[in-house]
Amino acid sequence: MSVFLNPYLGFRDQAREALNFYHGVLGGELKSMTFAEGGMAQDPADADKVMHGQIQTDSGLLLMASDAPASMPTPTESRISVSLSGDDEEILTGYWNGLAEGATVVEPLTTAPWGDTFGMLTDRFGVTWLVNISGAAG
Repeated sequence: MSVFLNPYLGFRDQAREALNFYHGVLGGELKSMTFAEGGMAQDPADADKVMHGQIQTDSGLLLMASDAPASMPTPTESRISVSLSGDDEEILTGYWNGLAEGATVVEPLTTAPWGDTFGMLTDRFGVTWLVNISGAAG
C-alpha cells in the first residue's frame, strides 16, 4: 500500500497551456480530461476547459492541474511552491532551464550557503518553483 503527496495547480483558463509547457520541461506522460469529456460542463463556456490533467514521469514526478469552472472563484495567489530536489544535476538543471523560459528568477541557480546548488523562480503562469541540487556545489 502506498500514499503520495503531489502538487495540484489551479487555473482559470490556462491549465492546458501550463500542462503542455510543464510536459515539455519534465517529460513523462500527459493526460487530461475536459469538463465536456467528464460530463461536467454545466456552462457551455467550460466545455473545453481542463477538468483534470496530470503529468506522470518515469522518475516518479506527478503534477496535476485543472481550470476552475465559471461557477467557482478564480484561483488566487497561494503560499504553495513546487520544489524539485535531488542529486541528478543534469536533469534538475534541465528542469530549471525549461521552467526559466518566460519566468521571473527570484534566486538564480547557484551555490547556496548550505553548499547545494539552489534557485527559485516564478514561472510564466505565476507558479513558484524551487530547485535544489544536493552535493552539486563544487
